[in-house]
Amino acid sequence: MNSPFFCEENDSGALGVIPAPLKKRLGEAKRKKKVLVIAGPTAVGKTAVSLRLAEMLGGQIISADSMQVYRGMDIGTAKVSLEERARIPHYLIDIRNINESFNVAQFCNEAHRALRLILQEGAAPLVVGGTGFYIRAFIYGPPSGPPSVPGVRQKIEMELDQLGPVALYDKLKTLDPDYASRITAFDRHKIVRGLEIISITGLKVTEFTACSPEQTEEYDFRCWFLYKPLEVLYKTIEERCDTMIEKGLLSEIKGLIAKGLRGNTSAIQAIGYRQCVEFLDSAQTPEDWALCLREFKKASRHYARRQFTWFRREPLFRWLDMSTRSIEDAAEMIAQDFEVN
Repeated sequence: MNSPFFCEENDSGALGVIPAPLKKRLGEAKRKKKVLVIAGPTAVGKTAVSLRLAEMLGGQIISADSMQVYRGMDIGTAKVSLEERARIPHYLIDIRNINESFNVAQFCNEAHRALRLILQEGAAPLVVGGTGFYIRAFIYGPPSGPPSVPGVRQKIEMELDQLGPVALYDKLKTLDPDYASRITAFDRHKIVRGLEIISITGLKVTEFTACSPEQTEEYDFRCWFLYKPLEVLYKTIEERCDTMIEKGLLSEIKGLIAKGLRGNTSAIQAIGYRQCVEFLDSAQTPEDWALCLREFKKASRHYARRQFTWFRREPLFRWLDMSTRSIEDAAEMIAQDFEVN
């Protein structure tokens, strides 16, 4: 993997290359409370590693997954089981109904409240997930920006209805290509909010989302990005998509539609859910179903690639190749670093 944040063991068994910003932070870490952050692309094994780490460290887990907050979105989000949650306390899972909204500011507030509770109990906090936007906000604080202006927002939403999200996404790419590269043409809410910020201020969205490192002074964030080479990971991702379908993803989505999924503009765009809703809205021919599966797998692969791109920009993360080690080995390595340094 060509990453400046790659980390492996050297011949002596010690941790090898550590990014320069991280070295500085490690020198200041003794006076801070340690927080372990485990990120990585879909299907890489984050859940298994985090559960093992929680057992080893006496830890509790804060989910940093933007869709696992919703009750009923279980299969398509690969949510940890009730048995696993009974064994290891988890936070920010099943905290909203499908007809309720949830955003990054709410995530930050609730995640830091959970963090304080975990530390008060004397447990080790683990933040686990693949939603880069949420994890960055957790570490540095939520993005700033001007308050919404109803008239401006309504005009953009009308344009969205008339032209469709792809056209507005293309417009956003022209005005703020860096921000657009972090989202997709299906992130309707983020597209509208991005264009609203630009319309109100005349500034790029990225000029508001730059966060100050001073916000990390209270905690020592130990950040790891678990990965596998994409050619290996893609096979696992496609197998996981098939497994989700076999477990009843389509039935899950039918039930969520009855509870208000269509009114949740974020949840209905989640990978797997969007493709299955489109199938349910089609003639439901065998060809429609084959298209649904292809698009589900394609979107999952593309999302994994975007996760790689996102975390390459994050200087605190050390990269750990999961194709070369077992879940147990990875957990041992991360736990040792957490306890010793």
